[in-house]
Amino acid sequence: MFIKTNISDSIQGSIDYHDKVRDLLKAIDEHFTTSEKSLASTLIMQFSSIKLTGMKGVREHIMHLRDIMAQLKTLEVTMSESFLVHFILCTLPQ
Repeated sequence: MFIKTNISDSIQGSIDYHDKVRDLLKAIDEHFTTSEKSLASTLIMQFSSIKLTGMKGVREHIMHLRDIMAQLKTLEVTMSESFLVHFILCTLPQ
């Protein structure tokens, strides 16, 4: 199979032999699928530990927090807009 010759050796060793390309790609996809729960946990930890630093401006800080919130929303972890506003205000310096 031509496609198998172009895949790195480390991936080839972890995937079983398949006659059809569709089956091979499905096996690769299943093998390297990330866990949504671990991603959500990582994003929540990142969200809760962010503080405004002197290097970034307030706008970039707010946009970064909104971006994390949007990523969490796609993982079905929802937060209200009012919570986000209060949380952002708490992360700003006095």
